[in-house]
Amino acid sequence: MPANNPLADDLCSILENTGDLWKDLAGERIFITGGTGFFGKWFLESFCWINRFLKLKAKAVVLTRNKALFEAAVPHLAFDSAVSFFEGDIRNFNFPRGTFSYIIHAATEASAKLARENPALMYEIIVSGTERTLEFAENCGARKLLFTSSGAVYGKQPPEISHIDEEFEGQYDENEEKAAYGIGKNIAERFLIDAAKAPSNKLEVKIARCFAFVGHYLPLDIHFAIGNFISACLKEEDINISGDGTPYRSYLYASDLMIWLWNILFKGTNCRPYNVGSEEAININDLAKKVVSCSSKHGTKINIFKKPDANKLPERYVPSTKRAQEELGLKQTTNLEDAIKKTFDFYIKNVTI
Repeated sequence: MPANNPLADDLCSILENTGDLWKDLAGERIFITGGTGFFGKWFLESFCWINRFLKLKAKAVVLTRNKALFEAAVPHLAFDSAVSFFEGDIRNFNFPRGTFSYIIHAATEASAKLARENPALMYEIIVSGTERTLEFAENCGARKLLFTSSGAVYGKQPPEISHIDEEFEGQYDENEEKAAYGIGKNIAERFLIDAAKAPSNKLEVKIARCFAFVGHYLPLDIHFAIGNFISACLKEEDINISGDGTPYRSYLYASDLMIWLWNILFKGTNCRPYNVGSEEAININDLAKKVVSCSSKHGTKINIFKKPDANKLPERYVPSTKRAQEELGLKQTTNLEDAIKKTFDFYIKNVTI
């Protein structure tokens, strides 16, 4: 890893808040699907940092469709001595040899374009990929599997519910763009839980229902609103909001995300879902204003193309994290303003937009 890792402060925070969990990983191997995406890069950053600091001598094997692309993008992770890659498709990959104590199943297809144009394929990738990963987990003798599910499993959050909890039964509109993604994640969860509850099973399944996030490695050019806003400021362009700016979202910083996910993997209750996200709700219009205020481009113009409906409550996608707080002692340590500033700083210093 680089001598002057720009994530050093965040990685130290992750270690500080997970340090007592890592002893069980000493000398073991962990298999990660989705290891080259936003979540995956953070998993590898924190794994490599902590593995070296604590001298765990653990190894991570990462499933990827394009090893060369990842090597070019983040060579300090790709060429870390504790990391190796295994090329394949999540739906039908061949199984790497040997045993793995832990599996992180973070591979998913979260493309809004795919959800819109081919929802059946979106669903198939999620469900078939989970089936294949479970088959591998049983084959390699894994003890624990973390599934990064989504808040989309709840379907459309009723606007009168400010923060949705894990007991809410999903409500899906089949015509909605996110329906296939949410239903796929829901089915994948049930598939894993049913397998974990089988009498002969020895695998513990940990489920993290992830909401929205911000931080280093967040893609700025796809459907994530906060990423689009940051990108517009960096490019000195207007922020264009296609809707009315009233929907509420919340954003957890990436280092907090890792603290939560590693805790859920190591000590979360078997087959018990945990919401992962921030309870700090903000509407899209105010989010755009906050992004502008956190940037050096305070004159960035915000354009909102629709007028709010005074007779309609704003949409919401905001979790209750009471379960994670009370059962696992988790909390948000970085507020939204600081999270945005950190993300700006990373992209200004390390990435050409």
